[in-house]
Amino acid sequence: MQTKLSEIIIGCMSWGAWGKQFSPQEMTNLLQFCVDEGNTTFDHADIYGDYTTEAEFGKAFTKSGIEREQIQLISKCGIQYVGNTRDTKIKHYNYSKEYIIWSVEQSLKNLQTNYLDVLLLHRPSPLMYPQEIAAAISELQEQGKIIDFGVSNFTVSQVDLISSEIPVLANQIEFSLTQHSVMHDGSLDQMIKNKIQSMSWSPLGNVFKEETAQNIRIKKELQTLCKKYNATEDQLLLAWILKHPSKCIPVVGTTNKERIKNANEAVKMELDLEDWFSLLVASQGHKVP
Repeated sequence: MQTKLSEIIIGCMSWGAWGKQFSPQEMTNLLQFCVDEGNTTFDHADIYGDYTTEAEFGKAFTKSGIEREQIQLISKCGIQYVGNTRDTKIKHYNYSKEYIIWSVEQSLKNLQTNYLDVLLLHRPSPLMYPQEIAAAISELQEQGKIIDFGVSNFTVSQVDLISSEIPVLANQIEFSLTQHSVMHDGSLDQMIKNKIQSMSWSPLGNVFKEETAQNIRIKKELQTLCKKYNATEDQLLLAWILKHPSKCIPVVGTTNKERIKNANEAVKMELDLEDWFSLLVASQGHKVP
């Protein structure tokens, strides 16, 4: 990766219509707060807010007066979303050269920038032609419209497929204490081996969303560890991810300033080896093999 990302990435999916519906001033204030806290990387996708959130963020960014070089912008393309802003009849994926280039140019216009630090293909399509994707990415990079290229939610074989034509430098995957299949299916191993930057969406998993047997076990263990580390539950969940040798960067979706501060403090934490495994055992409901 040419681009240096912040240690905690700010996910912007819920800033607009799909969440808080922030006013331009509220968005500007949160953007400035994040930068002041050292969270300079912002994660977008063209579809967020039914294709409206990028443009709202772009206006807030311009209003903030923050220099472009101070922040890093990630965006994703490829999903054709059924909503109110496009005439799409069924959700599908489009990775034609023409569409990738057009989509990036739309994101640049909406974000009011002349380049993306990282472009990710949002989800894999069964109809991907790696040569066509490579042609689009190469053209965009030659024109300076994107710096780094990666994927999101791609399996090991799918990363290999795209990598056969163009280097894949990042993969944003679901990784948390409650969803850690990427530790066992080779995904994180591949990222370590090939020096692919891993990023984790939904890094807190569903611990605070559902009352399941798994989450009851996890919360019981967290209560003990909160006292030991003088930490909050969300900090420990992030610290659990951060200990993994893939150096996975959490993408936090919260807009709560206190929780953003908590996330930044989690970066400084170092879980003891046995405590890391105690949380894994609590999640699995059985000892490791």
